[in-house]
Amino acid sequence: MNFENLQNFLLREMRMQHIYQPVMIKTLLESNDRATVRSIARAFLEKDESQLEYYEHITKAMPGKVLKRHGIVSYDSGVFSLNIAGITPLQRSELISLCNRKIREYAEKRGKMIWQHRARDSRLVPGSLRYQVLTRAKGRCELCGISAEEKALDVDHIVPINKGGRTEIENLQALCYTCNSQKRDLDDTDFRPWKDLYEAREKKCVFCKLEGSSKISNSLAFVLEDKYPVSNDHILVCPRRHVQSFFDFGGAEYNSCIRLLQQMKNEITRKDSSVTGFNVGINDGIDAGQTVFHTHIHLIPRRHGDVPDPRGGIRHVMPGMGIYERLYNDKTAEIGKEQGRGAL
Repeated sequence: MNFENLQNFLLREMRMQHIYQPVMIKTLLESNDRATVRSIARAFLEKDESQLEYYEHITKAMPGKVLKRHGIVSYDSGVFSLNIAGITPLQRSELISLCNRKIREYAEKRGKMIWQHRARDSRLVPGSLRYQVLTRAKGRCELCGISAEEKALDVDHIVPINKGGRTEIENLQALCYTCNSQKRDLDDTDFRPWKDLYEAREKKCVFCKLEGSSKISNSLAFVLEDKYPVSNDHILVCPRRHVQSFFDFGGAEYNSCIRLLQQMKNEITRKDSSVTGFNVGINDGIDAGQTVFHTHIHLIPRRHGDVPDPRGGIRHVMPGMGIYERLYNDKTAEIGKEQGRGAL
């Protein structure tokens, strides 16, 4: 490759989803065309504002606060000052050497554990899983909603690895670098009970008893055929944990159930081309019609002509409320009558 080739690539052929390509090329050019992976990674780090934001927070909240309490530093308008005066260059050098010694001693004692709170999962998320997570998130942080174009996205374990969380699709979410790095600081949830929580079963629950007979499942959810199907291939997606309300789901359970709904939708439409739509529904609470108090999500395949007029869909759970055009016309007519009476 010559100058013109690389210039043409940079100007016309390069397709960017992030700044990585030009930063890597720039780093190589500035290093006489050869650079270690670490030096290229360091160049990325220098451009990552979210890293700087994270360590700005650390600076003020941790060492800055402690050193201020001891009177060693002061802080004003974004600037820290060392409260020391009258030292010679030799004394300054001696203090710097002492700092280096303390850093070295601590590093030798703790090793890589120093940075464990910032470490990625040692069992790296496979590229295919990462792609699925980022695609599902539609290019936005699932916590703050910021676009991947504004801030790089990480793949985060909802239930942390050190609390028993697994590297699987339903336990992964897309978070921007800032949300991911600050998640531990802002979330005071004790994750230790989570493992036992997800093992909760009810001996008398019919769905808990049927869990073992399910042929399709993942770590936190499973599929059952509906015993009284509304249509062919009507299925139920249930969390493994005995939980009564959909609104009591954990994030990982929600992801597990959505994953199975998508999987079953794809499977049903693949084997039956007559399926042209679906009703997806949950009865949550006695007054909403729930009769089995283990949350379950109905996936009901629909076919052209299976009812004379399908308009309104789930609105038909309330008699007479499905055909909303008629309701609108009736309401408009009633308003017209009221206005007419007012004119008299």
